[in-house]
Order: sequence, then structure tokens, then C-alpha cells
Amino acid sequence: MATPIRDWVSAERPRERLKKLGARRLTGAELLAIVLSSGTRANGVSMSAIEVGHDLIKRYGGLHSLSRREPGEIKQVPGIGDARAAQLCAAFELGRRVEAQAEWPSRQVTSPSEVASFYGPMLRDLPREIFMTVHLNTSNIILNEYTISEGGLSASIVEPRAVFRHAILENAASIICLHNHPSGNPEPSKEDIAVTRQLVEAGGIVGIPVHDHIIIAGMEYTSLAERGLMRR
Repeated sequence: MATPIRDWVSAERPRERLKKLGARRLTGAELLAIVLSSGTRANGVSMSAIEVGHDLIKRYGGLHSLSRREPGEIKQVPGIGDARAAQLCAAFELGRRVEAQAEWPSRQVTSPSEVASFYGPMLRDLPREIFMTVHLNTSNIILNEYTISEGGLSASIVEPRAVFRHAILENAASIICLHNHPSGNPEPSKEDIAVTRQLVEAGGIVGIPVHDHIIIAGMEYTSLAERGLMRR
């Protein structure tokens, strides 16, 4: 039977250690224990929050791999239900967003590399393809972003109507498209190029130009505008 953390010596509890030493001095399992808040009982065995944290890290081979998991996958781990899976995914997403905002506080677009630095942390570790649009005003400052589709990229999934609907409602001056390649290969596929050219044509019709389509692949990115692949 595991001893609940509340019964541990005060100096050994993760929260007390964090207060005394700072978050950077804690192990991954201790940090997970703080996020999870309490232990659990799984398969008839009591587990402290740190033991659950150790189990998660061991099962997925590290925090990075764990951070890429969907809630439905995480909750397959004994002792992890819907609420705890959501807590973990929220914590990892906060980390990605903090990293992104630290890279680019002004949110004014001047180059593809800035866009990739900002959205890379949000997209590079996802297990499936996500297609997003980023809306800009006349000063090229980001107004908002929207996830348009999830899954493989094709003209049947990424429809111009869905891409430009929010942009029209927000009076966006222009848009940038992004999607990720979970494979880690930054090279654009034939489908990527075909969809991009279709959207560029549609943007010309509605008066909202598509400035770029950026592919995020791990720590790398590809700008179709820089490659000269936006138009036929």
C-alpha cells in the first residue's frame, strides 16, 4: 500500500520542495504529481501521485513523448481518468504557448521564420495533421487563428469556404496558412501545393490574399512563399 503524500515528511512533499527549491529542481515525476494533485487506486493497488507520475514517464519513455499524447490515450493508463488526462494535456499546452509567446511578443509578421517560431511549439509535437489559418490586419499584426481541419490535407477537407469564413467576419486584411507534418519531413507534398494554390485563387476572388503557407515539421519549417510555390 502506498503512503499518501499528505502523510510524508513535509520536506519530501513535492509542493513543499517546489516552494523551497523552485520548480527547476524537481523531477519530472514530482512535477506531474503536483499537476495530478493526489494519488489514486488502480487495479486494487493504491498509488501516490509521484508513483503515477513515474508510471506515466516510464510508459511513454519521457515527458516529451507524454506531452504528445491525446487525452483519450493518456486515460488508458491505470489511475488516469478524464479529469486527470485533461489536466495533463492542459499543462503541456500551457508550456507550448508560453514558449511561443516568449519567442514573439509583438505578434507582428515580418517573416516566415517569425511565424514558424511562434506556432512551431503548438504544432510540431502533434500526432496528426492540423491545418490552421492566421488572420492579419493591415499592419500584418495577428488578429486571431483558427483550426480549420484535422487529419490529412486535401482539397476535400480544406475547403475555401471554411478557410475564409472567419476571415471575412473578422475583416481580416490577409491570412497565412499553416499545417504540421508529424513525420518530421518539411517538404511540401503535391496535395500541399494543390491546396495552397486553390486557396490563393479563392483569396484573390474574395479580396483576402494568402501571404504564405508554412509547414511545421519538428524543429524545421518550409515556407511555400519562399519556395515560389504559391501560384501556378
